[in-house]
Amino acid sequence: MARASPSDLTTSGLGGSDDHAKPAPRGRALAVLSLSALGVVYGDIGTSPLYALKECFSGPHGVDPTRENVLGILSLVFWSLNFLISFKYVTWMLRADNRGEGGILALLALLRPKDQPTGTRVGLILAGIFGAALLYGDGIITPAISVLGAVEGLSVATHALEHYIVGISVAIIMALFLVQRWGTAGVGRIFGPVTTLWFICIAVLGVHGILMEPTVLHAVNPWYVIDFFRRDGTQGFLVLAAVILVVTGGEALYADMGHFGKRPIRIAWYAVVLPALLLNYFGQGALLLKHPEAQTNPFYLLVPSWALYPMVVIATSAAVVASQALISGAFSLTRQAIQLGYSPRVTIIHTSHKEQGQIYIPEVNYGLMVACVGLVLAFKSSTNLAATYGVAVTGTMTVTTLLFMAVARERWQWDWWRVIGLGGLLLAVDLAFLTANLVKIPDGGWFPILVAAFVFILMTTWKRGRRFLTGILRDSSIPLELFIQDCAKRNPYRVPGTAVFMTSDPEGAPPVLLHHMKHNKVLHEKVIIMSIQSENFPQVHENDRVDFKELGNKFYQVTAYFGFMESPDVPAVLQALAMKGDAMDLGGLTVKVMDTTFYLGRETLLPTGPSPMARWRKRLFILMTRNAQSATAFFNLPPNRVVEMGAQIQL
Repeated sequence: MARASPSDLTTSGLGGSDDHAKPAPRGRALAVLSLSALGVVYGDIGTSPLYALKECFSGPHGVDPTRENVLGILSLVFWSLNFLISFKYVTWMLRADNRGEGGILALLALLRPKDQPTGTRVGLILAGIFGAALLYGDGIITPAISVLGAVEGLSVATHALEHYIVGISVAIIMALFLVQRWGTAGVGRIFGPVTTLWFICIAVLGVHGILMEPTVLHAVNPWYVIDFFRRDGTQGFLVLAAVILVVTGGEALYADMGHFGKRPIRIAWYAVVLPALLLNYFGQGALLLKHPEAQTNPFYLLVPSWALYPMVVIATSAAVVASQALISGAFSLTRQAIQLGYSPRVTIIHTSHKEQGQIYIPEVNYGLMVACVGLVLAFKSSTNLAATYGVAVTGTMTVTTLLFMAVARERWQWDWWRVIGLGGLLLAVDLAFLTANLVKIPDGGWFPILVAAFVFILMTTWKRGRRFLTGILRDSSIPLELFIQDCAKRNPYRVPGTAVFMTSDPEGAPPVLLHHMKHNKVLHEKVIIMSIQSENFPQVHENDRVDFKELGNKFYQVTAYFGFMESPDVPAVLQALAMKGDAMDLGGLTVKVMDTTFYLGRETLLPTGPSPMARWRKRLFILMTRNAQSATAFFNLPPNRVVEMGAQIQL
């Protein structure tokens, strides 16, 4: 059966179709997708006006709200949004798609070879894994800072509610995580309208502020950026640690490409998000020019007193939407990591019968909830939490640029001068922001690094452990062809029915099959050797899903292929195989799932073997293996049709 070659995985960089392998949406469909993208893609960056400009003037590295500083900061905000989001992500990163899917792991999959990587490739892969791990830290911080920043508007309305801000924020965050089990299908329908209302409100507030002091628009001139750095020197550079807050969400924009397509994301950005953000930031700046004392909370002090409470409600709703996008992103990232071999199996619950991407992972959900609540209780304000923000974002942005440069060179065949020219420019800006944010590490920036390091250790340990375990199992096995020939000579007793033996190595006889023969000394009338293979692209076309091969003596080999955005489903594979019976010769094989016995191996691992893994890594891998979701549930096998056979293995 013909299969996609690596060179087919992406053509965007070569001037291919804008939405790879998908028809470009038009008319009403384009409008609906653009509206939906407002909520899911731009929720994070859309709520940054709640706290970003405040941190530039009131944060640990803030500057005094003089006229020159206000215009300099606003100019930085204007050009940061246009360079990092409009130029880097909307113009260039959206071209680096993996069959229409974006995100750091999708980009990494384009560079991940089938064989063992060496040299520079190892460094790129490790950097990509660490960049993905940083996103978990971002997923923890975003709900905490967004909800806290929104609820803090109550303290502007009345000081009587100041003591309840933390409690209200914790209650909202817990409620947000507790409703995840019901899926995002219902909530998703209101994402777009809620965020649209939010962008309309902040745009109107921005116009109101600009009319107070129209000269604030002078900040569009990039000279104010140069003058700001010339005057403030080191302090001006360190304020980048606060300016980065205005571009949080760039990675979400890229990662959600596959859900909406490039064109709706670009239309939403240029038609709604960018104008609304710039109007609001300039409105806040105009307020600071007239009333420098408003630096304590320029967003809510820009709101008329009669609209404060409604604005708190709208802002909190927008913050919940922004948080939902990051939570759903963490679920998708985890599934990608599983399929690419960087994570053990976890419980994946599909919450929609129509949309494949809507999933719920309890283990990730409750882990994020505990961490978010802990952050709110520990830091107590968005200003304190801002110290944790930025390191993860800038770290991921830098890694994304490095991977983009590698893809441009290897997949798109760009000349070195072009790779270094564009990539070097992007990397210089990323590194400037990253360096400025490193000063946050002692005050809270250590948190996302700690989370990323923990996730990185888990992912690399699992990858190495599975590689060594697969090698051990392969060495203890025998070629499948040799096993079938031996069975033909011995002619063991065959019982009626069909047996499916799951294996990760399609070339060798599955260890569970060898144990079955050794202990039971019988075989089913028909034996299927099934292997599930993960591909380096998001989804596999149904026509390419299954490979079938008749091996003789009523042995059959079935290989099923799944993309890293898909969940394996063995019964569905067997049903698809049965449906193809008219189109391919199945050698007399008929499969009824509820009349089939599925054999799985369950290994008991011992950390006493000769593998070069450190002993602590062995113990960690064994712990992860014991706590992984059962293969029965992960492959969607009927529990009453599964037989597990155990073996002890020294790792």
